[in-house]
Formats: sequence, C-alpha cells, structure tokens
Amino acid sequence: MASSFGDFERIVREAARFTEATGAQTGSTHPFETRNLHPDLPPDARSLFDNGHFAQATFEGFKFVDEEMQRISNRPEFGKKLMMQVLGGDTPLIKLNPGMTETEKSEQEGYKFLFAGATLAIRNPRGHKTRLVDDPDTCLDDLSLASMLLRRLDEAGLR
Repeated sequence: MASSFGDFERIVREAARFTEATGAQTGSTHPFETRNLHPDLPPDARSLFDNGHFAQATFEGFKFVDEEMQRISNRPEFGKKLMMQVLGGDTPLIKLNPGMTETEKSEQEGYKFLFAGATLAIRNPRGHKTRLVDDPDTCLDDLSLASMLLRRLDEAGLR
C-alpha cells in the first residue's frame, strides 16, 4: 500500500506542476498573491507550497517570523519564550504601540499571545512531527497569520 501511495503522490505532484505551468501562461494569479501574503516571506515557503510540501512551507514561514523577532529584539531565545519575553511586561522590549492607554496595553498583550500561540500551535508541530500533512488551504490560512504578524511589526516601524 505504501508503494501505491508513493505512486499516487508522484502523479499528483506532476499534475500540479503541469497545472501551475498552464496557469502561469494563462495569467492566473498565484495563491500567495490572491491571499496577499507578505512579500518578505522566504522564497522557500512559496517553492515548497508549489511543490505540494504545505506543512514545510508553513514551517518556513513561521521560522522567518521567529527569526525576525530575534533580529528586532537582538535576543537569542526563540519560540514562545522569545515572544513572551520581548512582547510582555510593563515595558516590553518590542513595543507595537505607545502603550499609554488601557486599549494599547491590551493590544500589546493580545499580540504577545498571538505571536506565542502561533509559535506553539502552528510552527512547533511542523518542526517536531515528521509526517504532518497539511492541505493547501490550511497552509495559506497559516501563512496569512504569519503575514498578519509581520505586517503588525511593519506598522509599528520595527522592520
């Protein structure tokens, strides 16, 4: 049965390449553009997506978010620990807004949990499980969240 699945996967991947090439000639829009994914997401994420490696594409996108947070904060930690440290506390190292009003403080705290939660719920399973399989829509949804987080850093003038 494993051999049949391998043959099926090979055929589907080849068909996807043929479909993508045909779409490019007819002017179709790539799903990354349709979803308006952040242009700074690594090119590997798009290549992996195009080749049907959806979980790996998502993983690469969220590794990039993590690396951006390390770069901005100049901290070596990663993942949840990094997000909680640099976005949390009374005087966060990474400020997404002035933090003067209760609303701004709530927003900062909410983004702390969004960044940390995305790391735990989306990036980590793809980094620790060898046979995790995503479908294209799940991948695009996850990468849309990564894009939203990157855009929030952009809006705050941090990138």
